[in-house]
Amino acid sequence: MKTTQSEPREKATMVNQLGTFVTNDEIVGFIKEQLQYKKFCHKILSQRAIFQAVQEREITVTSDEIQAEADRQRLAIRLEKASDTLAWLADQGISPDDWEAGIQQKILAKKLAETLFASEVEKYFAQNRLDYEQVLLYQIIVPYERLARELFYQIEEEEISFYHAAHLYDIEKKRRELCGYEGKLNRRHLKADIAALVFGATPGEIIGPHQTDLGYHLFKVEEFIPAELTEERSQEIIQKLFQEWLVSEVNYLLHNTHY
Repeated sequence: MKTTQSEPREKATMVNQLGTFVTNDEIVGFIKEQLQYKKFCHKILSQRAIFQAVQEREITVTSDEIQAEADRQRLAIRLEKASDTLAWLADQGISPDDWEAGIQQKILAKKLAETLFASEVEKYFAQNRLDYEQVLLYQIIVPYERLARELFYQIEEEEISFYHAAHLYDIEKKRRELCGYEGKLNRRHLKADIAALVFGATPGEIIGPHQTDLGYHLFKVEEFIPAELTEERSQEIIQKLFQEWLVSEVNYLLHNTHY
């Protein structure tokens, strides 16, 4: 690599495609005016924490890994030719070295996260298994309690199906179009009182009416989906633990860095 995250940028200005100059001081001034200064300082300190940690653990990135990620990014934005890529980079106001440095940082962060927390995934999953249980849920929200109760009894007596009632009466157009379908939801996607009702029900049971600020809710549990430690979920847990670690590291640096 020609650059690393710890090396200072030498360029004092950048030139956009119109040929006008923007100085670093102007960029910093604009960020401050937009109240984004603290946010960007935190991002810089996050990069610093990552760089220090990978150095301590001697984590490296190969040129093949960088090339593979660059190719993936190019395909994602349909840059088939090298000339197209260079033109795109120029339009973004960055050099190939800048792009390469960003790719390196991304790969280092992923490797560091796996180094630190891959061994913690199974333990974390076991301790928080309930959070990963899912429910395939349907819902109806109507504005009046009387209507909610009438629909409840009509559904119970099979005078109308839950799905048809949602299609006709729900207050939200999208949910009407989906006949009440809310999707596969984790406990954390639901407010605590609703989660308690839903996950305490049995499949096929109609729950409600339950009042919230949105109106009066009826729920139908189609299916409970047991928690499973998939590769995708493992990566989700690793990233969660890594972000918590990173927040802690940035807080430490904030108390030892003045900006």
